[in-house]
Formats: sequence, C-alpha cells, structure tokens
Amino acid sequence: MAEEKKPHSQPPPSWSALPLDLAGLVLSLLPVYADRACFAAVCPQWRAAARQLQIPPLPLLALPDGTFYSLMYDKPFRFPGCGFAGYDNVCGSWLVFSRHDGCFMVNPFSRATVRLPALSSVRLRPPNASAKSKWAEGGSVESANLYITWMRINEADNLRISKLILCSPNLVAALVGIGSFSQILMCQPGALSWSVRAYDRIEDFQDMSFYQGKLYAIAKDENLLVVNISQDHSTGDPQVCRIGRVIEGDCPPWYYGVFEDNSQACKKLYLVESRGMLLMVRRTIWCQFPEPGTDVEIMGGQNEFEVFEADFEHSQWVKVLTLGDDQVLFLGRRCSRSMSVSQYGLPGDCIFFLDDDEDNCLEYAYDEENSSFSVYSMRFRSIHSGDPNISWKRCAEMYLAAWLFPEDR
Repeated sequence: MAEEKKPHSQPPPSWSALPLDLAGLVLSLLPVYADRACFAAVCPQWRAAARQLQIPPLPLLALPDGTFYSLMYDKPFRFPGCGFAGYDNVCGSWLVFSRHDGCFMVNPFSRATVRLPALSSVRLRPPNASAKSKWAEGGSVESANLYITWMRINEADNLRISKLILCSPNLVAALVGIGSFSQILMCQPGALSWSVRAYDRIEDFQDMSFYQGKLYAIAKDENLLVVNISQDHSTGDPQVCRIGRVIEGDCPPWYYGVFEDNSQACKKLYLVESRGMLLMVRRTIWCQFPEPGTDVEIMGGQNEFEVFEADFEHSQWVKVLTLGDDQVLFLGRRCSRSMSVSQYGLPGDCIFFLDDDEDNCLEYAYDEENSSFSVYSMRFRSIHSGDPNISWKRCAEMYLAAWLFPEDR
C-alpha cells in the first residue's frame, strides 16, 4: 500500500506582513510617542508603515528640568541617556538651547542637532545703519528710537528668544525680546550671525507663524503683519526686507483700563494654523490689583478665549465659534499647534493651554504653588483642569513649560 502523503504545511504568516490598513488601526490606538516608537522598532516593515501613514501622536508636555509628561499618562519620564535640561525654547519637535557661544536645536526623538548663531552675534541691515550717529548729526528722533530699540534688547540681562520657527531647511526666524522691545531676526542653520533690520517700526510683537509659505506676526494691537524675506546679495543670507500690514486690528478699548473693582483685562495673542486657516487666539486673563497700601502685584485670575480667522480677501478678523468636533488647539507661547484627536478618545472643540507665566513673572501672583495645563471648551465656554495628577512647581526655572510635538519619520 502506498504511503499517504502528508499535506504540505504552510508557515504561519509573518507579523511583518501586517496590512497597511490594520497598521493604521493599531497606530490610531497608540497616542503616546513611546508606544509609537515601540511599534516602529518591531521591524523595518512596521517602521515604514508608521512613516507612510503619518498619524501624529499627541504632544508631550516638556519641563525645563528635563522631564516630560504624556497626556495619556500622569507620571513624568526622561529620555534615556540624555539630559535635555535647561532648554530655553521649543520649536515643533525641537528643543532650543541658548548659550553665550551659540544656540543650538536638539531633536530628542532623533537626536539630530542644528547649530544657530549666538544672540550676541547680530548684523544690522543695512550694514552701514547707524541711526544713533544720524540723530547726533541732526536726524529724526524716531530713527534714533528705532536704533535704541535693538540696543535695549541686546543689552538686556535676560536676552532670549521668545519664539523660534524653522520655516525651511535654509531659514530660521526668531522673535527676540517681548513686549514693546522685540524684533524679528533671520539666519540660516549653521550661520555665524543673525540678521536684523535697523529701521523697522517699533511693534509690540506677540507671536509669529509660518503659514502657506509666508511668515506672519501678530502685534498687541491685533494688526496682522506679513514679514517679507529677501536674500543678501553679498552673503546669500536671508533678511527681512519689509514688514507690511495685512489686517488692521480692532481691539476693544477697555483692554487698556482699570475697572472700579481694581480689576484689569490682561491680553495675550497667539497665531496658529488649523485646518488650512490662520487663527488668532485672543486670551484674556482677568487680574486683580491688591488693595491700596499693599505691595504692587497683580493676581492672575480667570481666563477667557476668543478665536478669529484671518480673512485675507477682506483684510479682517472673523470670529470663529467652533474649532470643529474633532479639533484641539494646543496653545503655548513657544509652540502652538492644531490636531485632530477624535481617534484618541479626547473631546474636541477645545483649547489645551499653559500658564505662560514668563511673560508676566514680575507682575503676576498666585495663591497656588503649583502650575499645570488647563482645557477650555469652546462649546460650553468653560475651563477645567487638564489632569490633576500632572503639575509642577510655580517657580522661576519652571516658567518655561511647553508643548513638544513628536514627528513620525
């Protein structure tokens, strides 16, 4: 009798052959960057799937002591083998460090580094600009004030970058200073010096955003300005050639007064792109002056938010009542971004915001010792704590908490 042949056994399917649609489903259930990194580390095929699908993970909350929080976990963590303490700014997925001999950006996820010039190395444009000498020879007081503006920024004890934007691989824009004394600097990564215009009007810049290939800035009067960039013919370096107004602001006049109950509305403005629109977020902090005869401090109080879309066709701000059921704005002085969060089970139409105490650290006073992030609901016009288990001490070195946005590559 002939021996019966056994059927040929098929090897079990390999996990590396996971279909792309199933890989996307898995990634949508992994909002935390650490979990995404573990997914991509399984094999080259899974890593390629993570890059191809481009489903962004939720941002991290970065503290300047080198610890980080994920919004889905309430325990801090550190990146292994790296300190990352003492950063000065955040630019997307980059931490920015300022030193006397130069600045640099570090990506804690990829460990890539980009060198930037020191803030002490700045070239005035045009190179022969000297408003001070022109004023001494009979020039206008206004031109002298423009020159003194940069000199006051440059001589400040706490000279720092308040906003940094990596516009392209060959262009970095920095907003240096804050309040009345602030100017926009330009450079290429790896350059030896920044470039700044000597004769720009004094503007109280609040924020910047790179939107649809152009750099925009928002001033305290809610004027939206476009920053036109050219190239220095002698060096090839980028420089600001002109700053023009795109939208004239219409800020309510009562923002600049003190009410009978010793309260005042302190305003902060942010620019952020969301679903193809450029948004201005007007944040009002109702502050209370102490009774006469006490120390001059302002008690930080209730926050309110209003959102406006830039209508470029009609040169006006248009009020926005909703961000969208699946959209969240992560708002911070250093870095802001809009994200879709419906796949992560988070409520949409909300603003996740930080205190940004560093803008007013000399004026604001708080009853609580700890700080955290909070959530504003556009739908219900209400504020609640983001996570009572995530907090940090409200002290000078901890003013710089920021959102850090991982990028799958």
